[in-house]
Amino acid sequence: MKNFLEEFGTYDPSTEMYAFSDVRSGLIVAMLSIGTLIGALIAAPIANAIGRRLSISFWSLIFMVGLIVQMATPNGKWYEIVVGRWVAGLGVGALSIMVPLFQSETAPAHIRGAIVCAYQLFITLGILIAYIINYGTNTIDSPAAWRIVMGIGFIWAAILGLGILLFPESPKYAYSRGRKEEAKQTMTKMLGVSDNHYKVARELREMKDKLEAESSSNHAWYEVFTGPRMAYRTWLGIALQAFQQLTGANFFFYYGTSIFTATGLSDSYVTSIILGTINVAFTFPGLYFVERFGRRPCLVIGGIWMSVCFVIFASVGHFALDQADPTNTPKAGAAMIVFACLFIVAYASTWGPMVWTVTSELFPQRYRATSMSITTASNWIWNFLIAFFTPFITSDIDYLYGYVFAGCCLSASAIVYFFLLESAGKSLEEVDTMYITHVSPRASAKWHAPEGEDLSEIVHEYRGNGAKDE
Repeated sequence: MKNFLEEFGTYDPSTEMYAFSDVRSGLIVAMLSIGTLIGALIAAPIANAIGRRLSISFWSLIFMVGLIVQMATPNGKWYEIVVGRWVAGLGVGALSIMVPLFQSETAPAHIRGAIVCAYQLFITLGILIAYIINYGTNTIDSPAAWRIVMGIGFIWAAILGLGILLFPESPKYAYSRGRKEEAKQTMTKMLGVSDNHYKVARELREMKDKLEAESSSNHAWYEVFTGPRMAYRTWLGIALQAFQQLTGANFFFYYGTSIFTATGLSDSYVTSIILGTINVAFTFPGLYFVERFGRRPCLVIGGIWMSVCFVIFASVGHFALDQADPTNTPKAGAAMIVFACLFIVAYASTWGPMVWTVTSELFPQRYRATSMSITTASNWIWNFLIAFFTPFITSDIDYLYGYVFAGCCLSASAIVYFFLLESAGKSLEEVDTMYITHVSPRASAKWHAPEGEDLSEIVHEYRGNGAKDE
């Protein structure tokens, strides 16, 4: 935005224009990610102490404080924008754990994947709304141009922070705190059945068995790495969250207007709106795919698809596009837009929403909040690194940067294929049992718990045969 550049950028006499240096641009974009990293790491103990609902309200308030700091920034004090983004990032980072955590612990197994994927759906909707607001305020020649954009963020934070108080507490958290009747009533509402229905009884029995097994000894925080099959799951979650960023999606979302200006488009804001619309539209199929086809097939195919798109995008950008004057190569620019859109189609329907689903399903109740904090911190670390270093990297190797992301997409598919268990249609307690008993990832889709047998007994029998946790 012109006014934002004039207030916080640096005047360049040679071009007679205001601009951000690579360092200032990187800090403004990336400091949010530093805050999200810290917020993600400190969210777990608060969530375990006061519950999921109150935590969501608390962190929504922190996010609004960050918005206030940014909106109150006077002319020229760009570092106050950085501080405000950092504070807002604390809220964003914590909420990126708390919302999918609450969803996964509350939703019935047969729609849990779609419910958690809806978290990403509303992220994409927020991105689209931001693009539209940016487009609408871009021509305003006053601080209102950027303060309006920030101020609208209050609406969504208030809806989340106040709206969550209308919901009951997560049944698994309530049960773990001894509030068994509250957990039962919540499950009855969520499943839409009577309180004596067999599904409610089965879920309560599974929670009881797992809670008793987990409570048999004292647990320290580091057992997210030393607990039953926890090192495997924690490192897998860290990898999956890292690769969600390393797919390269934020290369388009953070720097979309700059990228497509370089392809010769006259109004890159319109291009960003197009990308945002595709992102929202194709997240809806992801809600269906995650339950219909399962997590593993979608993530593997999505990774391969994104890799192909990035190879073509990078090749055309480096070898065919006239970077000095992109208008000389309109077909190359058009091809880059097409494959950027095809990339977003794949990301929005697979890796965008589904990583949040699978990482919320990996861990048992005892470790879930702490483990999700650690794995989500991985997401925000790479979010920061990509946001901060992208301007420097693209300045040196331009669109060849896309080959890096293409390789990462293939690696991500391989990790899913060889290490991730299929969790579609299974309770969180059943998923935990599969990991502890070393079910093969490639056979996991067909695994079913023996009818009428306690999950804790399956684990006990497995360990009794000499198996070890790894």
